[in-house]
Amino acid sequence: MRAFAALLFCSLPVRAADLKIDHVTVAGTNLDLMRQAFYAASGISTEYGGRHVNHATEMAVVSFPDGSYIELMGIVANADPAAVAAHEWSKFLTSNAGPCGFALRTTDLAAESATLRAHGISVGKTTPGGRTRPDGVRLQWEIADVGPGPRGSLFPFLIVDGTPRENRVYPGGKPTTDGFHGVGWVVIGVHDLEQAIAQYRAAFGLPLPRRQTDEHFGARLAWFEHTPFVLAEGLDNEAWLTRRVHEYGDGPCAIVLASGGLRSASEWFGHAIFWTDEAKLGWRLGIEQLD
Repeated sequence: MRAFAALLFCSLPVRAADLKIDHVTVAGTNLDLMRQAFYAASGISTEYGGRHVNHATEMAVVSFPDGSYIELMGIVANADPAAVAAHEWSKFLTSNAGPCGFALRTTDLAAESATLRAHGISVGKTTPGGRTRPDGVRLQWEIADVGPGPRGSLFPFLIVDGTPRENRVYPGGKPTTDGFHGVGWVVIGVHDLEQAIAQYRAAFGLPLPRRQTDEHFGARLAWFEHTPFVLAEGLDNEAWLTRRVHEYGDGPCAIVLASGGLRSASEWFGHAIFWTDEAKLGWRLGIEQLD
């Protein structure tokens, strides 16, 4: 009876409100230049987070009061070329491609994995990760890839901490900015919107999404209400998003932060969105104007 109850619990859909972004990774060749560009475009400072244990990358963090953060990831000086080539986001790193992966936070990786598998979604084996902060604090975590494609592409990967999560999210002991609530939406570029909608509904037990076409953004959009997920398909073969998906596959293509007090350049699902200067940043960062 207990085994049956456990299986039943694992097969229940994840509530939309429980789907919370852990972080979104943005990749490039030079971390210092990425940090400068991020500040120039958004006015938000970043904090150096240290080198990863992979002998290939280092990162800086932009953390928010809601516990989410943006990870700027660059290639370390004198990196091991083999380690860079073997990195799951190698193409994004070497091409300065910007958003490359995103993660969902969890406190029980095994249970979340079992739930997804019960919904017919593949989940990879659990693998360890870590880095050492500049102040010597050691961070450890475990992750599991979800669905097809590279890590954190169509679906977010799962992450659970082996050391206190606040040590990973807040290197300085507090958010790096309090002017923004957090990562509001991750925009996931896809080659087939209908197929991606079906996959997300199966994975997380979601209702039908709200839809919209944004000529300015050049995409057809689908948002699962009360979640941080917006799926986007390029309007035609010449759209920037179509070209990006053709080059890099399905995966995050833009990030929208939750904030307030800004004039909007577009409106998504009744939410006013201000887009920062892409020429300065090199990728698309939006800011949602909250009521």
